[in-house]
Amino acid sequence: MQPQQLSISYTAYESREQLDAADAALLQRAIDATNDAYAPYSHFRVGAAALLENGEVVLGSNQENASYPVGLCAERVLLSAVSSVYPNVPIKTMAITYRSESGKSNRPISPCGVCRQTLVEYENRLKQPIRLILGGMDGKIWIIPQAGSLLPFGFSGEDLL
Repeated sequence: MQPQQLSISYTAYESREQLDAADAALLQRAIDATNDAYAPYSHFRVGAAALLENGEVVLGSNQENASYPVGLCAERVLLSAVSSVYPNVPIKTMAITYRSESGKSNRPISPCGVCRQTLVEYENRLKQPIRLILGGMDGKIWIIPQAGSLLPFGFSGEDLL
């Protein structure tokens, strides 16, 4: 037996005011994207904004459905849009935020398991890490250097061999 340990490194900020201008602007774009969320069931609006290598910014928001399993998270909406409009253009940074209509939105949230897997697949496909900015409408913000850090034992194409 050989005990092992995993750890994740991230930077925590107390507020948006501590971010550099580019990160604060991208987070604001994600906040704006929450307005386009379709969340009549959960009333939990999620917005995402990605800064691409080519300088373009692409937005995504969650899209619910009365049949809950067929809804889409903001992160996967965004990744689908990027893949369709800018195929093979890497994402440098993605900001993800939320607005809860039934509670506070003042702490970071992280992507769900399905979105984590999708983010790792995108990183692997384009061979570039995606830096994540995670926050709410206000309050603390976390910056994670690589999305894959959130899924240390992720499933990959190599597992199919």
